[in-house]
Amino acid sequence: MMLLGASGDAFAHAVAEGDKGYIQEIYGVHLISFVYLGAKHMVTGYDHILFLLGVIFFLYRMQHIAIYVSLFAIGHSTTMLLGVYFNIGINSYLIDAIIGLSVVYKALDNIGAYQRWFGVQPNTKAATLVFGFFHGFGLSTKIIEYEIASDGLLANLLAFNVGVEVGQLLALSAILIVMGFWRRTAGFLRHAYTANVAMMCAGFVLIGYQLTGYFVA
Repeated sequence: MMLLGASGDAFAHAVAEGDKGYIQEIYGVHLISFVYLGAKHMVTGYDHILFLLGVIFFLYRMQHIAIYVSLFAIGHSTTMLLGVYFNIGINSYLIDAIIGLSVVYKALDNIGAYQRWFGVQPNTKAATLVFGFFHGFGLSTKIIEYEIASDGLLANLLAFNVGVEVGQLLALSAILIVMGFWRRTAGFLRHAYTANVAMMCAGFVLIGYQLTGYFVA
């Protein structure tokens, strides 16, 4: 209900209106500004955060977390940079629906649905990388719509990507702190299933909202 009550811009993989105006007006290299915008996007990007939460939900060792987060970062960075630089855009409603699907996929994976239903376990590393590609396209599509100036484009995009990774580390740190406390409680395993079902429902809401926007728009 909270998601449905949010504004349309909140559901899209969007940059805030004030930031949108700034992106459209500036010309040349603005490294610090784009680092800030990238970090802000990631920290406030609930779809990214939900997916990251699903990815690390049952990961306890830091080296395992680092591998999965790195795969997601590689995928996200690659399509964001290439998508904007080569002007490759995808309908924002469809790409955001796929991002919602990534949340559903990971929640189902966490509750062991694929093993029970199909008797197979998908390659979780490959899935994290592939969905990282889609998350990157979600952002590149929005940046293309804002017609960022070509002068200083590559430097600004690289700075934006650095900001995204900084924001990802901040969001991940907060998630790990909360998860660390939760995992030490007796009720963690008892409530883990419910938490992932709630995550899956949030993903379905995102998919439904975006597909509705696609057909209505």
